[in-house]
Amino acid sequence: MEMLKICLIRILEVNYNTFDAMKRNLLLAIVPAFFYLNSYSQVDETATDSSLVYKEYTEEEEDTNLVESTFESTRVINGHSTETLRKGVWEFRVEHRFGDIAGTDGGIQTLYGLDNSSDIRLALEYGISDNLMVGFGRSKGTGSPYRSLLDGFVKYKILHQQKVGCPVSVTGIATSTYSYMKASSDMSQVNSFPNWQHRLAYVTQLTIARKFGHRFSIALTPTLVHRNYVAKDDVNTLFALGGAISFPISRKVAILVEYYQTFQDEGIRTQNTNSLGVAIEWVTFGHNFTINLTNSKGFVESQFIPYTFESWSKGQFRLGFCIGRKFEKE
Repeated sequence: MEMLKICLIRILEVNYNTFDAMKRNLLLAIVPAFFYLNSYSQVDETATDSSLVYKEYTEEEEDTNLVESTFESTRVINGHSTETLRKGVWEFRVEHRFGDIAGTDGGIQTLYGLDNSSDIRLALEYGISDNLMVGFGRSKGTGSPYRSLLDGFVKYKILHQQKVGCPVSVTGIATSTYSYMKASSDMSQVNSFPNWQHRLAYVTQLTIARKFGHRFSIALTPTLVHRNYVAKDDVNTLFALGGAISFPISRKVAILVEYYQTFQDEGIRTQNTNSLGVAIEWVTFGHNFTINLTNSKGFVESQFIPYTFESWSKGQFRLGFCIGRKFEKE
């Protein structure tokens, strides 16, 4: 082998000395490019071999007492799950929600809601550590009452479910939203915003989840939503209890159900309904796809928890999707 290397080097030296200037420049350009492409293809082949990646991940899980992937994403449908991004991982999320499929605003005239856009959200999130992540997003807003909505959150995993030991995972989330829409001239409307502080809303959550082997996972999410400015028949601080369940039907595909129940005194918020969604989720290497049906128009807890007015029984549910793409520095 050593003799072969020496011979090849000498051949290259001889041939190189016989090249004119143009051929030398061409050689200097091709050789580094060849080695770069060769190394890139090796990384790409490893990355796209999902079975190999899954096998290595599973073997790593078996060496630890921690229960991984209670949910496959940091979100369920609308709300957060207990999952956080790993340290150094970025995720870019694109979320879209169409119009009503049926009811008075749906049907064939709107191609079952596909002509309309209830809300759109773009977000970038980052894992500061394996247990701490942050995120920032911008939503179109539903207009009931917010438009042009900015959101930011901090999310920390407090407890991690163990095979022997802690029976649940617990994650805390703090979210703040700000609407920079043009204020309405109608002072009876919430979006008239008499003061700039009225554009702000805050959400505090504690998500508690447990994975039952490979059969299913469940989560409960006590939530407190505070809005600085609300209508007369509303309340500034609203408590809600969210629930979610994930049914894996294969290694990469799962069925999701999510529901948020609000609690308020009788006689107020009589036009509001509770958020209910169902979805199918599938995961590929670096990507997470979710297609959902829900009666909620908006994204972010300060919208879909206090401001859902639509009813499934009236056909006021809509198609939506989410695409998440993860990036990690090598």
